[in-house]
Amino acid sequence: MRHLRLLIWMLLALAIFPLQVSASDFGDRVSGMAEVTGVRISNHSDKLRIVVDANKDVSFKKIVLSSPDRVVVDLPNAWLSPKAKQDMDLSSPFAGRLKVAQFDKQTVRIVVETKVGRNNYNVFKLTGGAAACRVVLDFGDISESSDNRKIDLPDDRVETTPADKPQTTQRDEVEEEMASGGKAGGQETAGKDTEEKTPIKVEETPSGGVFEGSGKESGDELDKITGLKGKKIAIDAGHGGSDSGAIGPTGVMEKTITLRVAMELKNLLTAEGATVYMTRTRDTEVSPKKGRATDVEELQARCDVANAKDADIFVSIHMDSFTSDAAKGTTGYYYAKGSRKSRELADKIRQGVIDQLGTSSRGTQSCNFYVVKHTDMPATLVELAFISNRAEEKLLYSEAGVKKAAQGILDGIEDYFN
Repeated sequence: MRHLRLLIWMLLALAIFPLQVSASDFGDRVSGMAEVTGVRISNHSDKLRIVVDANKDVSFKKIVLSSPDRVVVDLPNAWLSPKAKQDMDLSSPFAGRLKVAQFDKQTVRIVVETKVGRNNYNVFKLTGGAAACRVVLDFGDISESSDNRKIDLPDDRVETTPADKPQTTQRDEVEEEMASGGKAGGQETAGKDTEEKTPIKVEETPSGGVFEGSGKESGDELDKITGLKGKKIAIDAGHGGSDSGAIGPTGVMEKTITLRVAMELKNLLTAEGATVYMTRTRDTEVSPKKGRATDVEELQARCDVANAKDADIFVSIHMDSFTSDAAKGTTGYYYAKGSRKSRELADKIRQGVIDQLGTSSRGTQSCNFYVVKHTDMPATLVELAFISNRAEEKLLYSEAGVKKAAQGILDGIEDYFN
């Protein structure tokens, strides 16, 4: 029996040890590399924007390929988080499909299926502010001189399929390029027949620089790209002072979470160049009457902050609650008789919060809430999650949850303005 137990122990050790080695090898490999944490899409009638988020600064190389037509962007010294979306239908007149994959052990590759003119696409990066690094790909109307409906392959394109090579489908070539450790078709054939083919145009960002074809972006141009420079944004941390709001199963108060998220959001927005007006920055009522104010007087005081400053948008932050602790998820609200812009703002912010927190969606809904009804600008009230749900209470009370909630609201605001 003793020998049998020893044999079982050895078999278990052999089964577990390779997994430990693999995990250790992976940790060692990605140490010091940038993690690509997510991909966000923003579709407009005149432009498609793809934002690739990374947790630290990255450089990039871009390649234009044909047969089929693609823009390829490589991020050296980077690894792809399994949580990041890797295959998306873009549903845009400017591009068909997006694929993101680990091209080799040190490179993340982004492939966009598109026909583009040299004046109709741009790749650049933004560092600092809300995210460590964002690589942005714009397709469509990106300059005043460009025709947003003229999407043609540039004259310096490269034909990547040699005459003696069997023709493959667009899907075959994209899959081949995305295969780990493989090489793009254009990279394999470039230089084999220099009289008939133009070398692939590879553009790389200078270390720490921002590249946009002809050179570096100026500060003013970057501010314009982010869409928040000069924007006036009113942020309302729900409840406060004598009004605790809803209380979670472990005693966490809604007013505490909303203020923490609002203050974190203020820092993020300020870093992006926005002017931020807060209805409150501490645990207090907003009305000058403080605890003596009626509900209407308190709510109107919050609206007055935004209206007096002529803010561009108003965002009120709350936590939901229900009698059943099973209720969960994120909801965006807008005034039922308000503008289309209010609904768009509510929808963008709701989606941004969901993308960051991983909460379920309860949709974007119309309402008659006082603060979104009596503000003069596009306004939304976002219920981040349910404080009555133990797991969501814990998530939003944590430092990580607060940061993610604020980042999600920021992402939604950026999508709204861009």
